[in-house]
Amino acid sequence: MNKKFLKLELDFDFILISITSPLKDYRLCYHINKNLQFEFEKIEDLEITYAGADTKYYSRYLYHVDEFAPAYYLIANKGLGGYLVPELKETDYFVLIKEFIDEEDLSFFLEGLKKIEDIQVAVEVNPRKLKSKENLIF
Repeated sequence: MNKKFLKLELDFDFILISITSPLKDYRLCYHINKNLQFEFEKIEDLEITYAGADTKYYSRYLYHVDEFAPAYYLIANKGLGGYLVPELKETDYFVLIKEFIDEEDLSFFLEGLKKIEDIQVAVEVNPRKLKSKENLIF
């Protein structure tokens, strides 16, 4: 009998920014909205269920203007049940940018984040190098 294998390749076509900040998620969104003229809004928590384990929930916010603009997701790294990306425990939040964003807009966004007093670190991270990268696919 012939066996067929399905090779699945995940799509990591997004920009990932790691943020370290002592602020609560809603306060961080307030400061980003105020300083960068964004409009992050709370959406349904990111829900991850592992086989034979409890479901974990992570706070999530979205800023998306229209279908032709990038979608910005602010996601808490620590949630009920543990870390979204355990190998980056020092990271408090991630900003995941889906769709195309040019280098100039990305630089403007990163510089704007760094100007917020309560953000200690904001750096771009390569999601392909993370062990738990599949947690960022939703």
